[in-house]
Parts: sequence; structure tokens; C-alpha cells
Amino acid sequence: MRKRVVLYRPVPADVLEILRARFDVTAFDEVSEANRPQFVQALGSAHGIMGNTLKITAALLDAAPELEVASTISAGYDAFDVEALTRRGVVLTNTPDEVTETTADLVFALLLSSARRVVELANWARAGEWRGGVSEHYFGMDVHGRTLGIVGLGRIGAAVARRAAQGFGMRILFTKRRPDPHAESAWGAQRCELDALLAQSDFVCTMVPLSSETHHLIGARELGLMKPDAILINASRGPVVDEAALIAALESGQIRGAGLDVFEREPLPADSPLYSLPNVVALPHIGSATRATREAMARRAAENLIAALEGRHVSTIVNPQVMELRRARGVCM
Repeated sequence: MRKRVVLYRPVPADVLEILRARFDVTAFDEVSEANRPQFVQALGSAHGIMGNTLKITAALLDAAPELEVASTISAGYDAFDVEALTRRGVVLTNTPDEVTETTADLVFALLLSSARRVVELANWARAGEWRGGVSEHYFGMDVHGRTLGIVGLGRIGAAVARRAAQGFGMRILFTKRRPDPHAESAWGAQRCELDALLAQSDFVCTMVPLSSETHHLIGARELGLMKPDAILINASRGPVVDEAALIAALESGQIRGAGLDVFEREPLPADSPLYSLPNVVALPHIGSATRATREAMARRAAENLIAALEGRHVSTIVNPQVMELRRARGVCM
């Protein structure tokens, strides 16, 4: 009997064909209030699911008694109740490698745009305000030779550090649970505690996954430790930063500015002060949003799903402890 798969995000046509050649596929472009009953009904016989952004809760998993694999088309997996998946013996896979370089590009775009006031001054010029030379009032700040503090030197953080050190001659500080000999030798990076990083950095870049430990990791106290001329960059997950505290710090001039691709609530409400503050660059969560990267993510997610459902090894399993549960139940992978 062919296994059944439910997709809840669009995928490229060739990826869909690959999946349909192996499984019975039910595809939803998205899950809304209108089609949620049909989606839940499809989950009832699903062996695998694939998509992103939708919250996969324990209650939703109760509707999927046959589920074996959840494959997310993303590096992050905070949309999933990992504990509930693991308890049910469901493998969760992600796509961390495909997003690394593209997201690092976007992080640096935020950094440069914030430092040189690119969006603010482009809008100023477009509004017809550019009538002569640009006065000191509109000057930005240099990036080259400055200090970049990276909170969480994982895959993407390391790619940002490489760009900063090799391309802009920046001094790199980072926080990480363990030393990183490669970063230290290749880029002269220095590992330090968060408070020291905040106090010394001209740019602070948050690159940690969202968890109970990192929720509001950067709050009023942490923002108060930053230099008055410092800029905060967040392209990880919105709730890593206390948004209300950040808005207060930006409005008061406690820090110079912020470059943000993620927010506590997405889409960011139209009346958010972050849209009206001139010292903020706010993007609509586009870290991995290039055609090549999104297609690569979809293909890897499909490959993960196929391998896991066919009992083969998958290198990017979020909850490897589920393997012990499967072995205990006599299921091989």
C-alpha cells in the first residue's frame, strides 16, 4: 500500500512530481480557517506531512494517528511541538544547510542598510527632499573596521562572521556554548559572555534559534548595555527580542537603530511603530526568499521525507531520540 503524504505549502512542480511518484499526495497551498476541516481530515490517514509556518501542535497531532514523519521546509522548527512529536515517535526533519548563505547575505544587507541609512535616505530623496548636498544630519556610520557581535555562532552566524571579517575587516565577538577554534583562527573571532559582547559591539546580530531559553534574550536590560551608537540586527526569530523594549530604546535614542527581518507577530501589524521609526529597516521575513534557495529547501525537504518514510538515514533529524523509540518498537530506519 502506498503511503499518504499531506503538503501544506506550495512546492515546485518537479518536487511535487517526485513525491507523487512515490506516495498518495494531498496538497494544500496553505491552511486557512476555510479549509482547515479538510486539512484535518487529510491528516487522519497521513504518514508524512511537509510544509512550513503552520503551528503543528499536540492537538493537531492527535488528528494524525498514522503520522511517521514531519518534514519542514525551513531551518527553524519552533512551529512544531517537538516534545509531542517525539513522544509519538514521529521524526522531524529540517533544511538548515540550504538557507545558510542566502540568509547571511540578507543579514549583511540589513547591517549595511541600517548603518548607511539606505532606506530612510532613499525615501527622503524620492519625496523630493534632495535639493543640494547631504548635510551632516543625514550621515550614516562606517561598517568597515567596526566590531560585530554575533549572538549564536551557528551555520548562519559563521557565514556572517566570514563576510564581516574577510570582506569588511571587522572585529568579531561571539557567544556560543563551546569554543569555536575555526572562527578564532580563521577570522580572529573572540568568544565572550553576552553582556561583554553587548557593551563592546557596534553591531549586535542575533542568530539563535527560538526556545524557552532565548525568548526575549534581548530585552530592556540588554539593550541598556549596548553603545548609544550601536545597531541591532535580528534575522533569527522575532521573539528573541523583546519588541516593546526595542521600540522604547529606538524611540528614546538609547541605541542608534535596528535592522529587522523577523517580529514577535507576523505579519507585522500595519500600525506598528517600527514602520514609522526612521532608524528602523523592517523587512517581511525574507531571509531565505530567493528562488534558488526556496527551491533547494523544497527539494531537500522532499528528500528528507522520502528517506524517512522509506526507512533510510536522514542527516538533519531534529529529534534523533525518536530513533530509540522506533528501535524499541521494532521499526528500522
